[in-house]
Amino acid sequence: ILGITNHQNQEIDLCECPLYSPKMQKLLSTLRDWIKIAGITPYKIEKKKGELKYILVTHEEHSDTFMIRFVLKSQKYIPAIKEHLHRILEPFPNVKVVSVNIQPIHMAVLEGNQEIYLTQEENLKTYLNKVPLFIRAQSFFQTNSDVASQLYKEVQTFVKQHRFKTIYDLFCGVGGFALHVATQNNRVTGIEISPQAIKAAQTSAKELGVEINFKTLDANLIHESSQPDLIIVNPPRAGLQKRLCQTLLEIAPQYLCYSSCNIQTLKEDLKILNNDYTIESIKLFDMFAHSWHYEVLVILKKFES
Repeated sequence: ILGITNHQNQEIDLCECPLYSPKMQKLLSTLRDWIKIAGITPYKIEKKKGELKYILVTHEEHSDTFMIRFVLKSQKYIPAIKEHLHRILEPFPNVKVVSVNIQPIHMAVLEGNQEIYLTQEENLKTYLNKVPLFIRAQSFFQTNSDVASQLYKEVQTFVKQHRFKTIYDLFCGVGGFALHVATQNNRVTGIEISPQAIKAAQTSAKELGVEINFKTLDANLIHESSQPDLIIVNPPRAGLQKRLCQTLLEIAPQYLCYSSCNIQTLKEDLKILNNDYTIESIKLFDMFAHSWHYEVLVILKKFES
């Protein structure tokens, strides 16, 4: 099968998962058979043996293009992948990016630092609300482009209403929020730990013709000397956690925009932030259709002193 294991360690094939488009389902089914033809040994967690750990597939629906990433334990099967790659590219000419990621460590880490591209193209280009965005390996991008465009538009409208002069976008990924709120009349800083994501964000800013200070930096390393009017945060499922929440309270921007994909960690973070901030609005976005997960946008305003 090509899929995941659940909490009962049962194997679940995802080739016909309704979360995916019919085109994605067809490509996944082809990849399932292709692994056997190429002779790539799947990695067995319990035995710590094998090579293929994950296949990561991205479908950019507006341009109808795909990115395929093979996460391997070593470079052993790269020649086999190259030899049989035509069996994927010929029936699926819209597969534009193929790469191999090397993750040699036996631990719950999705990918390693080394990325080896097997195609000339290294990113997929898309437009959300006429803003150019580039999807690259090792860089975060929202799972649902249509809903993401609504999310970005919501924050863009909020920023226009308040005319903030200085904005920070933490965990900015490929720059979705930063690129939507940047104008000639404000200063926007995007902070993201992934160099690949920052590279994509800088490419977008150049094409869009806006000046944004994108930094490759751990968001936890920002400090209280910063003086933005607004801070936008879009953390991973682990949330902001206590340390960064305390830093945000010390920086004390007038507003916080918190976009969360995990209601439980959002709840814990709000317990801390609510010491100095009041919730002005909450909006749900059905980012993960056919599941009970959703994106939440919370706008918080600092208490008047």
